[in-house]
Amino acid sequence: MYLATTDAVATAKDKKKGKGDNATKGSGRKGRGRVTGPVLALGAVSLVTDISSEMVAAILPLYFVLGLGLSPLAFGFLDGLYNGATAFVRLLGGYAADRGGRHKLVAGSGYLLSALSRLGLLLAGGATAGIGAAIAADRLGKGVRTAPRDALISLSSPPDGLGRAFGVHRAMDTTGALLGPLAAFALLWVTADAYDAVFVVSFCFGLFGVLLLVAFVPGRGALPAAPAAARASRPRKALTLLRIPAFRRVCAAAALLGAATVGDAFLYLLLQRRLDFAESWFPLLPLGTAAVYLLLAVPVGRLADRVGRRGPFLAGHGALLAAYVLLLLPTGGRTLLVGVLLALGVFYAATDGVLMALATPCLPEGRRASGMAVLQTGQALSRLLAAAGFGAAWTLWGIGAALTCAALALTVALAGGAALLRSTEVTSEKALPLEEPHAPPEGTP
Repeated sequence: MYLATTDAVATAKDKKKGKGDNATKGSGRKGRGRVTGPVLALGAVSLVTDISSEMVAAILPLYFVLGLGLSPLAFGFLDGLYNGATAFVRLLGGYAADRGGRHKLVAGSGYLLSALSRLGLLLAGGATAGIGAAIAADRLGKGVRTAPRDALISLSSPPDGLGRAFGVHRAMDTTGALLGPLAAFALLWVTADAYDAVFVVSFCFGLFGVLLLVAFVPGRGALPAAPAAARASRPRKALTLLRIPAFRRVCAAAALLGAATVGDAFLYLLLQRRLDFAESWFPLLPLGTAAVYLLLAVPVGRLADRVGRRGPFLAGHGALLAAYVLLLLPTGGRTLLVGVLLALGVFYAATDGVLMALATPCLPEGRRASGMAVLQTGQALSRLLAAAGFGAAWTLWGIGAALTCAALALTVALAGGAALLRSTEVTSEKALPLEEPHAPPEGTP
């Protein structure tokens, strides 16, 4: 498999250079299975931050559609904004992190901005423009922090343990996703549907996450120094990383599949309509997804390290397709509920961290955050289009036709993604050596 080959090459390089000290200890068999301290610290930060963000995310569909009376088209636009409108900021975040190794500072700024956006939701009241601005601020924060955070994970982990490292981080992150909707549900129940209380408590958790980052995540001195070429580059130069054939194909596959990915908020709304349960139970739907994700994130990451990351990544999108099909079939009750939540959990466990581990061997160390920003930007933009398109199709044609189109689009995207990643495997041995000679020219002004 492609990743097995690149991991072996990376490990051999480390041994050749004599990097047997603490910085790369674990590159060989002895280190397999170990998760480093920085990864655990970042996992704790993400756990607390995800409690904050998922408290809000769990109630936003109800708040928008039922509380404010927005149409599916308007909700699709806002959901797309929530997931991808700030995609280009990721490039700036990746550039700023690579320039001088400021990964912690840039990530911390993003976490702080997201925390402050909760106060924006509180002050916006029912004004759609104010809500949109607060959501944009939250997504700005996420866009800025995501690439530096994932680069920190990759730089702090041995090449043959990337899948496990990202799996552990995503499992801790998902623990927050599991607790966030529970907290939102409890607050809405205790306060008789007072959304303001949810926003206030969410802000407190977000601020606590920033404090954890400052106190426990290592700073610049603990990371490899970026090459001079990377420090001198401009944000738009990050796009030159697409000249690396293996990385370009990974980005193309992620964007293609993202364009056929309906946001889980839509799927939860469909479940609520099909099963017709009380609105107060709606914030609990993400719990089923998060529980499956939590259980599978580490095992799937370890499997990806052993057999290659292409297979699990594609299988995850196959699980999402199964969720679409279940919602199209005349099934109902517990079978529909459990099936859709299980499929969504498998989708996230097999794609989120695995995609980052899939891309890491294609990128030079000094450009790691920039490369991940390019990948995440493409995926976020494609998901923005998918959310807006699905909302428009629902409004114009009805939910059945919209979901059928989404299922067909994902089937085609799976075939295209499989072909792109297969080509990457075939050419990887030729593409890998190009990373080092191509990286300096790409980083020059």
